[in-house]
Amino acid sequence: MVCLTRIERFNAAHKLWVDEWTPEQNLEKFGKCSNHNWHGHNYTLHVTVKGHPDPITGFVVNAKDLSVIIKREVTDHLDHRNLNLDVPFFPKNLQPTSENIVKIIWERLHDHVTDLGGQLFRITLWETENIYVEYYGE
Repeated sequence: MVCLTRIERFNAAHKLWVDEWTPEQNLEKFGKCSNHNWHGHNYTLHVTVKGHPDPITGFVVNAKDLSVIIKREVTDHLDHRNLNLDVPFFPKNLQPTSENIVKIIWERLHDHVTDLGGQLFRITLWETENIYVEYYGE
């Protein structure tokens, strides 16, 4: 088994907020992420696919094809968008945390990666240089 990782980037704004809480409670729980006027991140997305290299091409999947799918299904929809307001496939009742974003990305990519002949192994999303999350499916 061999793993291939494709890295893409996108910039997006969001706000973490619970309407039933006071502004003070939101600030205490979410810090700057509860900023009334939103805030943004320069996200780095790692999509890792596993499989056996094709005996002719040597590819687990074609990295260019994987990039096209990631852009079409994910980054074209998230880049320079407000995750709370502008992304139709992101549920309005779900906090746009990195933990939830990776799960949505997995759902968007899973079947397309299978169609390429690979198996989605891991989604890693760097929110900042100090914070990232990993998701391996359920």
